[in-house]
Amino acid sequence: MASGLAADTRVTAARARERRENFPVALRVLPARYREPLHAAYALARRIDDLGDDPARPAALRLDDLDALEAELRASGAGPGLPLAPFLDLLAANRSDQTLARVTTYDDLLGYCRLSANPVGRVVLAVFGADGDDAGALSDDVCTALQILEHCQDVGEDLRERDRVYLPAEDLDRYGVTEEQLRAAHPSRELRRLLAAEVDRAAALLDSGDLLVRRLTGWGRVAVAGYVAGGRATVDALRRCDFDVLAADATPWRRDTLRHALRLLAVRR
Repeated sequence: MASGLAADTRVTAARARERRENFPVALRVLPARYREPLHAAYALARRIDDLGDDPARPAALRLDDLDALEAELRASGAGPGLPLAPFLDLLAANRSDQTLARVTTYDDLLGYCRLSANPVGRVVLAVFGADGDDAGALSDDVCTALQILEHCQDVGEDLRERDRVYLPAEDLDRYGVTEEQLRAAHPSRELRRLLAAEVDRAAALLDSGDLLVRRLTGWGRVAVAGYVAGGRATVDALRRCDFDVLAADATPWRRDTLRHALRLLAVRR
């Protein structure tokens, strides 16, 4: 009884967090046979992240928690219809977060995203039975883009609350951005230029979503269009506030997400 109640509580909390984090509108209208495993996947991914980010526990204990969860997943699986391997990658990413404080190069950032972001897309494709190699590679581009955009939105919070800087050090140097500028009340001209470049990179990766959506059918096409559209709406939000992620609201507008989704879905396969 207790373990069931705990699981229900985690799912309820995860769904509340979905609403705060602009969980794609498209996923909320999916049939239950797709919506429920996606909710379960989201709840498990959040559980992994929460264990890795729990500020109340030292890094050594967070690592123990992640190890315990991996043992649990290996013994019982990730859940009905969910592949195990992507969640093991998410666990690996959270383990690296216990020691990762700075990212040196853009290639290093891409490597981090391969573990921390791309597995989510692989799970989504698996739920819809669309996890072929070509679709997986396109999904990886989209998920990497979404992760980079999140890092751009959270650059101040990541440094203040977690002492982490996910913007590559080589890019900080190239644009003349110091960590003190990341702690400021408003972004400097140099930081705005750096964020504009990172957002442009992410927007280019999101273009893989056009081809991915065209290759999918049915509800899988709708769901993935929602993810890609959410990324494009985030690009809009960052550009709209002129990359003032330290003080302004860079939250994407839902109407922008809907607009981008409709454009994606309007393209014939």
